[in-house]
Amino acid sequence: MSRRNGPIALLLLAVIGGMAGLSFAAVPLYKLFCQATGYGGTPKIGPAEASGTSERRITVRFDANTNPDLPWAFQPEQARVTVQLGVDNLAFYQARNLAHEAVTGVALYNVNPDKAAKYFHKTACFCFNEQTLAAGQAMQFPLSFFVDPEIATDPNTADIGEITLSYSFMRSLDDAARNGTLAKAGPHVGTLLSTKPEEKL
Repeated sequence: MSRRNGPIALLLLAVIGGMAGLSFAAVPLYKLFCQATGYGGTPKIGPAEASGTSERRITVRFDANTNPDLPWAFQPEQARVTVQLGVDNLAFYQARNLAHEAVTGVALYNVNPDKAAKYFHKTACFCFNEQTLAAGQAMQFPLSFFVDPEIATDPNTADIGEITLSYSFMRSLDDAARNGTLAKAGPHVGTLLSTKPEEKL
């Protein structure tokens, strides 16, 4: 009887071990799936240059969110811009440390509507890099992006007139992983643009 149960026990242990391994791999696998397909508002990893330009224009709206554990005021410097498809653009966000000590934060982003994500390309930004602000310090964060002209020829996205680029600042990537933000974040593609320190309070 025990000899018959041995293979079954080994099979069950293998299944349990495999399930445990998959649970640890779920977040990175989900992120890879999102990056490959543009699912969940994750911009698809693609070329750093547009396939061309188009006379058509689209509005990009800028959104900013700050985790309650991060004592920063964070907002876009422009509410929205109307851009020509395929043309590289520059936009700015600003953050100020409201604490009486230096605080480090890290930004993630995503794009809405979800179906537009694969056509939105950031060529340089400040996301995924730790940013440290001294007490009362403000800093300007630039980003460079373009919207691929193919968004206008895809039947699923041809009707889109506005895209929202949403950044979320939090204390660490560990916090982002715990609250689920990291799994939905867009990839860090391109180079880091220089941040610009501003005045202290």
